[in-house]
Amino acid sequence: MKITVIGSGYVGLIAALGFGIKNNKVICVDKDKEKIKSLKKGIPIIYEKGLDKYLKKCIEEKKITFSTDIKKGIRESNIIFIAVGTPALNNGDVDMTQVKEVINDISKYINEYKVIVNKSTVAIGTQKYIKRMLNDKGISNEYFDIVSNPEFLREGKAFDDFFNTDRIVIGYDSEIAKEIMGKLYKNFNKKIVYTNPETAELIKYASNGFLATKISFINEIANLCDEIGGNVEDISYVLGLDKRISPLFLNAGIGFGGSCFPKDTQALVKIGKKYGVAFNVIKSTIDVNNKQRIIPIKKLLNHYKDISGKIISVLGLTFKPGTDDIREAPAIYIINELIKNEAIVKCYDPNVSRKIKEIYPQIEYCNTPYDTFIDSSCAIFCTEWDEFSKLDLFKLKDKMKEPLIIDGRNIFDYKDVKKAKINYFAIGRGYIYK
Repeated sequence: MKITVIGSGYVGLIAALGFGIKNNKVICVDKDKEKIKSLKKGIPIIYEKGLDKYLKKCIEEKKITFSTDIKKGIRESNIIFIAVGTPALNNGDVDMTQVKEVINDISKYINEYKVIVNKSTVAIGTQKYIKRMLNDKGISNEYFDIVSNPEFLREGKAFDDFFNTDRIVIGYDSEIAKEIMGKLYKNFNKKIVYTNPETAELIKYASNGFLATKISFINEIANLCDEIGGNVEDISYVLGLDKRISPLFLNAGIGFGGSCFPKDTQALVKIGKKYGVAFNVIKSTIDVNNKQRIIPIKKLLNHYKDISGKIISVLGLTFKPGTDDIREAPAIYIINELIKNEAIVKCYDPNVSRKIKEIYPQIEYCNTPYDTFIDSSCAIFCTEWDEFSKLDLFKLKDKMKEPLIIDGRNIFDYKDVKKAKINYFAIGRGYIYK
């Protein structure tokens, strides 16, 4: 099929390349000239496993075109995917500015019937809103149908999720659009759930809200374990054996971050308020997460009382491994608290981004994890990158001024820590003192 994807951010670029690999003719449109210039050369603009391979393949096999010409994209396609950013506003609402801009462009250039697919995470009722907006601009219903098709991509595993998804959700109110979307996804051989647009729009929020709640729940159990001497990893394992619960998203730590969970839980509370639904469970999920991500600071101050002038190592700046995304990463909140307490911050991340260096030009960015430990009084691990679990704890200890690890992701084995004789705290597993 002839597809245009508007937006070359995380969702848009993965979708554009994914549909290209599935033998569709794809135009990926973005108004950012520098992004398009890089993509035309086959240079990835985001970090994602497999992206460079799929980008090169699609370009070489002429399955994708990158362009800033939105008129061309709209006129030469049968299906238009809207995959622009919908960031959270300060009040928790979804910022629909970019979606509105796209609809305005579509109203200018639409020349025949199109299926307009909303891939962005949007406010409930957006499908009907877009339809009214196009009608108000004089576009007859015979020229378009609007479909809601939420994405369920995990950063770091996005292509696997795109090609091997658990489910495909299509919210529609037109049999023609349903048939076209069914053909598009037919060779995915995955479960397609057809529903109304409002349900499809809410499914993404419901999914992320539930998964975030699982994380906050196990983190509260972990906090209790620290008080009573329990082991949260054993509890998580046993819970996961119950097929009604599953082991996924039951890893205790310093909370969730990223572009989805924080934004979507806040949006769900805001949506509930609009319709008179309290969402007390989601409010508690958010509250627990806000407190959880600065637990390392509380433990650090309990140990030292005063950390002014002390070198503190922060390992892992992204919100999860396998990405360069620092949005709402717990490390950001930890660094803020360290700076407030006048500590000297040294950090390392294998995917350290230019963006974080712009936010914190005053902290030291090291080339290796071992460099961060030199003269350090504490190493705080915020992201569970694979290379951290392979660190030599004896070498780590020798470089540190005062050997203390606060393990925010339960990376290390207790037996290895005890052998190295390091003061150690892990979430839900308590303390080890040398």
